[in-house]
Amino acid sequence: MDEDRAKAMMSDRLPVLLISHTSSGTGGHAGRLLVEQGHALDIRRPRFGDSLPETLEQYAGVAVFGGPMSAMEPEDYLSRELAWLELPLKENKPVLGICLGAQMIARSLGADVRFHAEGMVENGYQPLHPTKAGAELMDWPSHVYQWHREGFTLPQGAVRLAEGDIFQNQAFSYGERVFGVQFHPEITHSMMHRWTLLASQRLALPGARPRQAHFNGHMRYAASVHHWLAHFLKAWIATGEESGAGR
Repeated sequence: MDEDRAKAMMSDRLPVLLISHTSSGTGGHAGRLLVEQGHALDIRRPRFGDSLPETLEQYAGVAVFGGPMSAMEPEDYLSRELAWLELPLKENKPVLGICLGAQMIARSLGADVRFHAEGMVENGYQPLHPTKAGAELMDWPSHVYQWHREGFTLPQGAVRLAEGDIFQNQAFSYGERVFGVQFHPEITHSMMHRWTLLASQRLALPGARPRQAHFNGHMRYAASVHHWLAHFLKAWIATGEESGAGR
């Protein structure tokens, strides 16, 4: 256990539940930042047989991360996870969905997940355009890292916070504690290297950026995205702590 994780375990702050859809995912920079902010991480992998808690009473919030599968696949673990997402909504806990996670939250709220009408994809760093509501809520990075072929419609009752040039819905909020982002603010250099190598076929799809452009973009934009992410995570968790849910 490294020093940061040890400090988090000794903190009086509640842990954050991380739902990973890969065998080794630990939340990238999001996981690191949550630990630095005093939270232990309880990482569950339903795809590989991990159960999900029956209550989130002892958690500060839940973050649902991306994965190589589609939110529309008829896999049993995805169906169970989709049904389970009703729990944090019912218990009014802070919830964050990233890429696949955002699509699953959108589905749980009645929205659709679908491919682009013209077969386009988003990968590499792409421009991000905050809406009026998004700009009033927070400052946003100018470019964010993308790695997806599907997007989601805006759930009824949700507020669109940011838009993209290819997939319109890039960020939304539902109430004060539920957020979904289509992009990957948690991306690390090693994650980018692994994704672009192991799934290099995606780089040939319509709208894809060349592999080197991913790394060039990371050098240019990653610092500002991670700065944004640190502030976002702190404010996101605080929505639960304000009601006494985070202590």
